Amino acid sequence: MVLFLCLLLFFTTTLALNTITPGQSIKDGETLVSAGGSFELGFFGPKNSKSRYVGIWYKKVSTGTVVWVANRETPVSDASGVLSINHNGILSIMNRTKGIVWSSNTSRNASEETIAQLLDSGNFVVKDRNDSDPTNFLWQSFDYPCDTFLPGMKLGRNFVTGFDWHISSWKSMQNPAPGLYSLRTDPQGLPQFVLKKGPEILFRAGPWNGAYLTGRTLPTVNPIYSFEFVWNENEIYYEYEVQNHSVYTRYLLNPSGLIQRTIWNERKNDWEVFATSQADQCSIYAYCGPYATCNTNESPPCKCLEGFMHRSASTEDINSVDWSNGCTRRTPLACEGGDSFLKQTGLRIPDTSKSWADLSIDLKECEKLCLKNCSCTAYTNLDIREGGRGCLLWYGDLTDISELNEGGQDLYIRLATCDLNHIQNKGRIKEKQKAAIIAISVIITSGMMLLALWLYVRRKKLRKTGEHGKEDLELPAFDFATVAMATNNFSSNNILGQGGFGPVYKGTLIEGQEIAVKRLSKNSGQGLEEFKNEVTLISKLQHRNLVKLFGCCVRKDEKMLIYEYMPNKSLDYFIFDQTRSKLLDWRIRMHIIDGIARGVLYLHHDSRLRIIHRDLKASNILLDNNMNPKISDFGLARKFGVDQTQAKTKRVVGTYGYMSPEYALDGLFSTKSDVFSFGVLVLEILSGKKNRGFSHPEHDHNLLGHAWTLWMGKRPLELIDTAFGDLYNATEVLRCINVALLCVQQSPPDRPNMSLVLLMLCGDSVLPQPKQPGFFIERNLPTTDSISEKNEMFSIYESTITSLEPR
Repeated sequence: MVLFLCLLLFFTTTLALNTITPGQSIKDGETLVSAGGSFELGFFGPKNSKSRYVGIWYKKVSTGTVVWVANRETPVSDASGVLSINHNGILSIMNRTKGIVWSSNTSRNASEETIAQLLDSGNFVVKDRNDSDPTNFLWQSFDYPCDTFLPGMKLGRNFVTGFDWHISSWKSMQNPAPGLYSLRTDPQGLPQFVLKKGPEILFRAGPWNGAYLTGRTLPTVNPIYSFEFVWNENEIYYEYEVQNHSVYTRYLLNPSGLIQRTIWNERKNDWEVFATSQADQCSIYAYCGPYATCNTNESPPCKCLEGFMHRSASTEDINSVDWSNGCTRRTPLACEGGDSFLKQTGLRIPDTSKSWADLSIDLKECEKLCLKNCSCTAYTNLDIREGGRGCLLWYGDLTDISELNEGGQDLYIRLATCDLNHIQNKGRIKEKQKAAIIAISVIITSGMMLLALWLYVRRKKLRKTGEHGKEDLELPAFDFATVAMATNNFSSNNILGQGGFGPVYKGTLIEGQEIAVKRLSKNSGQGLEEFKNEVTLISKLQHRNLVKLFGCCVRKDEKMLIYEYMPNKSLDYFIFDQTRSKLLDWRIRMHIIDGIARGVLYLHHDSRLRIIHRDLKASNILLDNNMNPKISDFGLARKFGVDQTQAKTKRVVGTYGYMSPEYALDGLFSTKSDVFSFGVLVLEILSGKKNRGFSHPEHDHNLLGHAWTLWMGKRPLELIDTAFGDLYNATEVLRCINVALLCVQQSPPDRPNMSLVLLMLCGDSVLPQPKQPGFFIERNLPTTDSISEKNEMFSIYESTITSLEPR
């Protein structure tokens, strides 16, 4: 009898683990666990908060990762909350006073056998215990997703009821209330999936084309997943299932608006980001404006469709970052009988919010329909499978088009017939040119051998010029006449700026390539050594976040370096200007910080040489068309051996405000010196203020001291640039400030290396508390930015430098 009672008690407890019935409740501290142990439901609270929410989180892996919250906007203020279900099948959360803070909206009649059950899919359902249909629910949490899209959930819309299955971000990492971002169906035209920030579209996952979502947000051929897309007169939705149930995966819309596909990595015991939908600038909605395509492999990434031209005739506008105005037709449409269609291939099709579709119409009939309507601008197949079928027509501007490296669709774009004839004639000319090129290829090959010999002899001569005739330039040599012609004979109108090396000119080569020319000034504080140093080092470095050196020019006393031209100038041009700083929103600044970190990491760890830059500063960070940061000016850089950790010099060169204490005071430099400079840069990017020359009515500290004071006073967000307004991610900002303060700590061993810096910036682990920064008590410094003489800063530390060089 005792054994029977024990077994009865065991089975009763086990059954109750994942189920509550009318009259039962879950108090704060009690939980339900799904039958397979994958998920757990109960009350939880964000860190350092008394607010309590009912949520579902992973149990078997990543304990504490919340996937659903019931009372997102109405937390219980203390631990008195109770979750219960009544006889009508309605779930309720009550507070201490028995007030209902949240309840489910069960839409169907419940029976006396109604239960609420947590399934092993993570779905919390209300159902009739006696109903044999395992999918017949009176209510389910999967109908009300939060920031997580789980296997089995729907993303879409019910056309009959208007019900919208969508996910929305948390307001912050500590606040599960609906945030600014949502991933949902846009029902206008051909329904498509879009990421929105409020009413504004940020990213377009696109419509279904029979094989995949055209935005390629989610893969379609995968051994882990299987996908289903349903579209009929009653509803449209997208869902996925996991084929291997030992794999845990989810889609997360984080508070920053990023859609991330993550998989649980058992080996690392952590979530691994497998893909991010907004992977590049071409993911930004309508980045290139109407009638333009975006291709991340090209610079600039935007270009007009054939038959269209940029709305501005200015070369500067065409090469700029902002292409939001897009392109316009070269020739207006004639409409009745005077138009034709140009076939473009390999495209992500345009925004379909102003489109019309019919699966029963073939492509020929589709073309006729488009020609009959003067507002129709393009057409394609609705379904690309089995050679294509159905008709999709666009009305109005064609927006948000990308060129895909693989896959993509055909798009038939309406043009005036004269434009189409011009394009086709150009194509025939190109074919003839190709034939001519093949015919003379043998001659060119022979000529190249002679040219190579001539270049070898010429390079030998160039190596003999300069100091002692021994430097090895290892770069293509430009004729002085070529450089002079490109810069309009070094016209003052072409000067981009003035650095320690000398003036920098903008130039344009005969073939149209824009360049930046650094010309060594006779009065420059830098000389032949710095010139040789920059040439020999940067010629061996290749990284997307380092400025590209095309070549050099040496003629007697003339020494010049020829770089790629950066149309957006340098970082200091933006962040220290009250007006231009508004152009750098939080997302762009985070992108710049990440790019600088990757560039420095390459210099320290991943390049063929181990390089210490020694002069990282805002003016040495150049910005390309897409606001990608590029580290420049390697005149002061030094090469380290594999086992070398630091070096010492009597000739200290660099820039006040960015130099580490051990370098400025003792001439010691290492990778940790660059880490210090990087930390200063991050604080400047976040605050929009210079470290040097910073002033505050409450103290005499520099920017580092100010940041430290705010950090210790638990007011770090007061540091950030007012240009952000409220449009920033507080969690990411705090992480950046924390990392920056770790980088500028007084002692070099306390500072992280760049690989750890990058991990800390991109990860979500708990960061260590920083120690006091170097130069925390800096005062009475000279007003100029460059080192020119011994001054009171060094007397504070009772140390002097043997030699100080201007910079």
